[in-house]
Parts: sequence; structure tokens; C-alpha cells
Amino acid sequence: MTIIDTPSPNFDERLLPVSIVVLHYTGMQTAEAAIDRLRDPAAKVSAHYLIAEDGQVLRMVAEEKRAWHAGKSRWRGIEDVNSASIGIEIVNPGHEFGYRPFLEEQIDALIPLLAGIKERYGITRGNVVGHSDIAPTRKQDPGELFPWSRLAKVRLALPRPTQKLMDPMWSDAGFLIALERFGYDVSDKLAAIVAFQRRFRPELIDGVIDGECRSILLALLLPKPTGDD
Repeated sequence: MTIIDTPSPNFDERLLPVSIVVLHYTGMQTAEAAIDRLRDPAAKVSAHYLIAEDGQVLRMVAEEKRAWHAGKSRWRGIEDVNSASIGIEIVNPGHEFGYRPFLEEQIDALIPLLAGIKERYGITRGNVVGHSDIAPTRKQDPGELFPWSRLAKVRLALPRPTQKLMDPMWSDAGFLIALERFGYDVSDKLAAIVAFQRRFRPELIDGVIDGECRSILLALLLPKPTGDD
């Protein structure tokens, strides 16, 4: 894989070991605008990598440094997500400027990049997340059109459970307890439910806890066979 160094000045020192990968869309009208912003000292945002529409990978911050991509966020008890994560931006105009499916070239580039990161740091599939997972009140990216299933097929992200689903019949409060146990910040209940649906049941994002949502979450929480990380 060829990676072009396109340095951003927006980084500092990590305070935690790397254990998470956060996937984003750029959410800007053009790739050029996104790259300029990620390199602008006044913007105070950055990412470790950016994947262009043609699949070209730009390295903007060295992996050992703390890029500023996550903002106010939380995942599995970690609140300084920037310190614990690698951030990957994928060029897409996002919901504000004409959200559209991600291009094959982008996912083809993402898979080896993500595989290398996951192997280097021993990151589990449950810690490969979207920005909306770690900041449900603020973010929607990479969104319901992101092909998580392609990553799951090569064991780079959790698959959506589909087999032998069983509704545990939790109360809504019980569902939220389980959702927090899985990793989400549930301080805003509706936002947390919507984020979960956007990731694991994207065809219906209505913020309503139903039997399908309960069944999917239960399957995600059940113990997996040894080595199924």
C-alpha cells in the first residue's frame, strides 16, 4: 500500500495505549476542503489517515501521536478517546452535503490499512467503531450507508448478528443498561438508541427499542468462542 505523507500540525502526545479505531466521513463538500481543514492550525482537528475517493491514503498524523478527531466522546468507559484511538477519515460529503454510498476504491484501501492497525495494536473487532458510536449526541458518521458488512467478512469489525436471535424481553431501562455494558454512552437515551440502530440495524433508524434491537444487542453481548475477537 502506498501512503502519501500530508502532515497536519494538529496533534499532541498520547496519554493512553491505542485500543480503538474510529471511522469517520469527512462531511465536507470536497476532499480538498476536508484536507485543508484537517491541516489548518486554527481548526484544531485532524486524523491519522484520510482515504480519498480514488482510494489514495494520506497520512496526516503519525500513529504514535494523539490526533484530534474524536472530540467529546466516550467508548467502553474511555473518555479520552483521542488518546486511545487511531482516526481514519473517509471522503464523503456526509448528511449535510449529499450523503452517498462509499466508493469501492475507498473500502478496498481501508481494508488493508485497518488490518495493519488492528494487528499492530491487538485491537478487538468490538473496538472498531464509527464516530456516531462514540459521540451519539453529536455525530452521524460514517452513517447508515457505510458497508460494515464488508469489514466484518474479513474479521475487521463486528458482524450484525442474524442467526438464532432471541428476544430477551428487557424493559427499555434494561436495554439501556445492556447498551451501556456493550460500550455506548447512554446519558442521552434516544441518541444512544439511534446510534446503535445506525450501526447494527441501519434500515430502520427510529429510536424505538423493539424486539429486533433487543435480540441483536443480546447476541452481541453473548460470549463468543475462543479467538473470536
